[in-house]
Amino acid sequence: MSEQQTLKLKVAEGLAKDAGRGYARLDPADIQRLGLTLGDLVQVRGKRTSVAKVMPAYQDMRGKSCVQLDGITRKNAGIAVDERTDVTPCAYAPAERITLAPTTVTPGKRDLAYIGSLLDGVPVMRGDLVRASLFGSRSADFRVEDTSPGGAVVINPTTALVISQRQDAGNGGAQRGGATITYEDVGGLRHQVQRIREMIELPLRHPQVFERLGIDAPKGVLLHGPPGCGKTLIARIIAQEADAAFYTVSGPEIIHKFYGESEAHLRKIFEEAARKGPSIIFLDEIDAIAPRRDKVVGDVEKRVVAQLLALMDGLTRRQNLIVIAATNLPNALDPALRRPGRFDREIAIPIPDRDGRREILDIHSRGMPLDEDVSLDHLAEITHGFVGADLEALCREAAMGTLRRLLPDVGMALDDLPFDRLASVTVLMADFRTALREVEPSAIREVFVEVPDVGWHDVGGLSGVRERLVEAVEWPLKYPQLFEQAGIQPPKGLLLAGPPGIGKTLIAKAVANESGVNVIAVKGPELMSRFVGESEAGVREVFHKARQAAPCIIFLDEVDAVVPARSAGASDSHVAARVLSQFLAEMDGLEELKGVFVLGATNRADLIDAAMLRPGRFDEVIQLPLPNAQDRAEILAVHLRGKPGAEVIDATELATRTEGASGADLAAICNRAALFAIRRVVAGADDKPQVFDSGATPAVRLAGADFEQALSEVMGLERP
Repeated sequence: MSEQQTLKLKVAEGLAKDAGRGYARLDPADIQRLGLTLGDLVQVRGKRTSVAKVMPAYQDMRGKSCVQLDGITRKNAGIAVDERTDVTPCAYAPAERITLAPTTVTPGKRDLAYIGSLLDGVPVMRGDLVRASLFGSRSADFRVEDTSPGGAVVINPTTALVISQRQDAGNGGAQRGGATITYEDVGGLRHQVQRIREMIELPLRHPQVFERLGIDAPKGVLLHGPPGCGKTLIARIIAQEADAAFYTVSGPEIIHKFYGESEAHLRKIFEEAARKGPSIIFLDEIDAIAPRRDKVVGDVEKRVVAQLLALMDGLTRRQNLIVIAATNLPNALDPALRRPGRFDREIAIPIPDRDGRREILDIHSRGMPLDEDVSLDHLAEITHGFVGADLEALCREAAMGTLRRLLPDVGMALDDLPFDRLASVTVLMADFRTALREVEPSAIREVFVEVPDVGWHDVGGLSGVRERLVEAVEWPLKYPQLFEQAGIQPPKGLLLAGPPGIGKTLIAKAVANESGVNVIAVKGPELMSRFVGESEAGVREVFHKARQAAPCIIFLDEVDAVVPARSAGASDSHVAARVLSQFLAEMDGLEELKGVFVLGATNRADLIDAAMLRPGRFDEVIQLPLPNAQDRAEILAVHLRGKPGAEVIDATELATRTEGASGADLAAICNRAALFAIRRVVAGADDKPQVFDSGATPAVRLAGADFEQALSEVMGLERP
């Protein structure tokens, strides 16, 4: 090993799963240049010196002369992302004894073996911060007070851990639940975080760049997006990584009952932040502090808005001070705030896509003992519409499911839980499946529909319709690259038309269940309101939530009641016409509809406005005919499945006698036959009351006579 060789490399963010492991991911060419092998230690120097374990960088980071360090290692070395650091080979020894001062939680003696297993293999020096990722998404941070031997050491299974009685004060950085948070604790928002860093870190760290260019530094950033997507988390991480004073302001803290106190409090915060610059002021839920002045009634809110406008871009120039604001209602803000000079950039924090959900699941399952059958990739695929907070709740609920399995063995006295029992606990995929039934996507919670467990195996016949629906709904989700290569847009909507009882709603349930996407069911009467504009606002809200939770299906049952032809049934209020116009604009207007599929069902397609039936809105109208003999046999086979005695019934022969019957009629025949069989058993039991008294339930079996009676009642057919 050549200790004289040193490389000056650019610091990049580490991987989410590497947080707290002390890895330095290097290009294999740089590893060879330093004369190292995987698992060796290197020194990284910033404001202080720390150590990290050499690991290979992933393909996309190779050839860029950079070293990927997690947030804990960056903090230990006193360096930031995009700065340059000296990387030097370092001699090390196995740690015999380490003294740790807790910064977040103080563990008991029985926890030391568990914490030691979590820290196994982590390289440390005296004064470093180390993190143990506990069960679930929690973590415990410690400051290394002393090591034996001195210098760079690696924690191993034989290392003796000693917990100091002195509580370390921490580092004063951003914290979540008491633990330091870093860029590795936010997933799926790499692009948005990069844009925010350009706006915030650069002016605070290098103000001379803006002076040289002769421009003013940005003054504010507005973050907007649905609740739980990470707006507040990003602001706190930026404050820590930028090494700036951080001030949090919420609406209720500002508003006072005495005249002028609210504005004075706001001025005081800005003055103190400017005096202690560089500083960041974070205005959480800014819509409560600065609502539109033309919409509010109170005088206090108007004065607070005016004061905030003056402080952000008034006669007095601000230096070394940046304002970050967060809201999930950007249109409720006063327009004067949303201009350059106040909030220079507005950044939308979206609902994460599949890759983003995978990163977030990595973060929140980092300390969880996952079983081999757990597939985070599969969980990322099926959690459409889940924001970061939902995915955190999903991991927590899965861990709670594991705990419920553990409790019957050990009882509630968890103080006596042995370490070997705790070490054997794993979180199963079944726990995640159970948790999925508990956690709903918060973005569409108000309109969320619990899709019944209906699959294509429950739909008899209609094979041609099934294929066209799979092409329209499932293919764009599974093979988006093929549509992109072909240069076509996936269909936006499809209308199922046919007589009552044909299975239109059943098919919609099967499509929603098999595709695994979110479903919003729209019922016409729910949209109609007596107040002018409320019905159209309801339509806009449905499509807005569907876009947020994309990919998503909007199911319009009895669509003829929602979008009737404009010439029919006109009334003085013209509500139906306005709702129709809103639907037309949402489905194919200036704003493109992406990731949303509209599925309609009706038995009166002739009553629907012609503008809805053109390609680009309902791209295809599928007429569902009454089932033929083969389809009826398949439908009867579905409904006979699981019924006792049904194996003696010939579904094909029964299908030939039910010409003109719909799917609902065939279901009714099977249900009526089963009811007649139950009547027969109950009548027999009435003659022998001891049958039920003995506790034994008599067997129910369907007979041919039951079906004959059901046919005569449902279809009006005479018995042969």
